[in-house]
Amino acid sequence: MIYHHNENKIETNQLMLRLFNEADVPEVVKLCNNYNLYKSTLNLPYPYLTEHALIWMENHLSDFNHNKRFELAITDKITGKLYGAIALSHHQTFNHGELAYWIGEEYWGNGYATEAAKALIEFAFSAKNYNKVFARSFDSNPASMRVIEKTGMKKEGLLKQHVRKDGKYIDLVCYGILKQEADVLSEIGTCTR
Repeated sequence: MIYHHNENKIETNQLMLRLFNEADVPEVVKLCNNYNLYKSTLNLPYPYLTEHALIWMENHLSDFNHNKRFELAITDKITGKLYGAIALSHHQTFNHGELAYWIGEEYWGNGYATEAAKALIEFAFSAKNYNKVFARSFDSNPASMRVIEKTGMKKEGLLKQHVRKDGKYIDLVCYGILKQEADVLSEIGTCTR
């Protein structure tokens, strides 16, 4: 992972994680206006409209610059093709943050979420000095749980019927990794690019 501080970009082997811009709106709408993506995410609306994308993006730069939240486009490093999004909150009082992501359905199964997640965890620990990064997944989304586990996060527990989506209560599986654990993993090559 290479963090380009002056450009607010994170580079990995295949990907460039960068801030969204208005030119991304049509592709974001195309990728997010998908029921299969909606049902596996907590906060995406459906149908997903242009207004949703514009409102979502309007504070990304300010949040990034003020270390509040890092919302980045997951793009191909060479072509710039947009695959999805990844975000990391920053709870400064507790020195931790939550990792969340989505990938457009046509790009599922290519390892983009895992590569982006590993990079953002490394960014959290090396560039922002977090103590912990955590993530949550619907218990009905094994693909997302596999992504989280591939980053080195460990299951910490289950929140029974913690959220409600489409009138149904859903369990959330909680994962986390501490900086000291990530340091050990990177030393043995488990949590590297």
